[in-house]
Amino acid sequence: MDERFKSLFRPLVLPNGTVLKHRFVLSPMVTNSSTAHGLVTEDDIQYAARRAASAHLQITGAAYVDEYGQLFEYGFSSAKDEDIPGLKKLAQAMKSKGGKAILQLTHAGRFSTHTLKKYGFVYGPSPMRLNAPQPHEVKALSVEQIEAIVERYAQATRRAIAAGFDGVEISSAQRLLIQTFFSTFSNQRTDEYGVQSLVTRSKIGLDVLRAVQSVITEEAPENFILGFRGTPEETRGDSIGYTVDEFIQFVEWALEVAHLDYLAIASWGHDAFRNKIRAKGPVQGALVNQVVWEHFKGRLPVMATGGINTPEKAMEALAHTDFIGASTPLVVDPEFVVKMMNGEEDMIQLKIRLEDLEQLAIPSASFKDIVPLMDYGESLPQEARTLFRSLESNYKERS
Repeated sequence: MDERFKSLFRPLVLPNGTVLKHRFVLSPMVTNSSTAHGLVTEDDIQYAARRAASAHLQITGAAYVDEYGQLFEYGFSSAKDEDIPGLKKLAQAMKSKGGKAILQLTHAGRFSTHTLKKYGFVYGPSPMRLNAPQPHEVKALSVEQIEAIVERYAQATRRAIAAGFDGVEISSAQRLLIQTFFSTFSNQRTDEYGVQSLVTRSKIGLDVLRAVQSVITEEAPENFILGFRGTPEETRGDSIGYTVDEFIQFVEWALEVAHLDYLAIASWGHDAFRNKIRAKGPVQGALVNQVVWEHFKGRLPVMATGGINTPEKAMEALAHTDFIGASTPLVVDPEFVVKMMNGEEDMIQLKIRLEDLEQLAIPSASFKDIVPLMDYGESLPQEARTLFRSLESNYKERS
């Protein structure tokens, strides 16, 4: 092992006592390879098994907890008991090389592209008319509907436990439902979940975490992991939807209602792990990761994500976080971490050819909704993204 990278292979102890062997995490990546009804397929299982040794901690792509919260077509579900057998096989595949398997639970809210395609509208905090990707209506969730969604997170956690996962991750990042309630851009309500205060904007997220923690306490095995994924600052040009300080306060409240084992930072942009704070104030221009990490240092492990696709970037990110989430590099080179461990950094391969798909267990119909996000982050070379874009034509055979 190259001495420069030695700190990436130190163990990390999570608050619940779980010991991770190194600082790399397989980050969530939806492959668009499940059934139209959200059931796990053999393609999903083989893909996961091929990456079982990629990192000691592995997080699934988004598993939707509600039919109106499905982010991408051909994503998998945690919304019904029928999902449990497939999720159990997925967990077994992920754990087959000794790793820890985490099921990410999500509700996409008004950014549920599949819900829009299926029903012609989406749900969110407040009624809106939006024009992208086509003119459509955002319907405001009622208080009763919100309470039902909170319970669906709890039920999805029960299913994760029944399926044998080692933990769950609640994602509020990148415009998913919980974040849109927290945001002054998208929340225009005036009730108990409204925009009028940080307390009311935080309510749905804290309710979800409280409900999930209750299920974990009652039903989960010892050392079951609970993670939270969030975007610490929301910006539109010079406008601020919420600040890093507000986000940190939310996480402080979250620690009062749930036993969080890690906080994953996720955001938009090229090399997002280098994002700097844009809101005016004493920390304007500082690294987002650094400000959050320094606040929670020693209490809550913080994970950096977004564009970390080389050993050098991993070291750069680790200077201000506790561990590193990577997704697209482990799609095309599942041995990325192993090669680093063996001092074979020059063997890391981020390019991909059509003939490589089989040995990488990448489904012939996959990534159709993910390639635009890959384009945005540019974490893979253009030729790799072009190859994945070409796979969309294979979905015609599934219809």
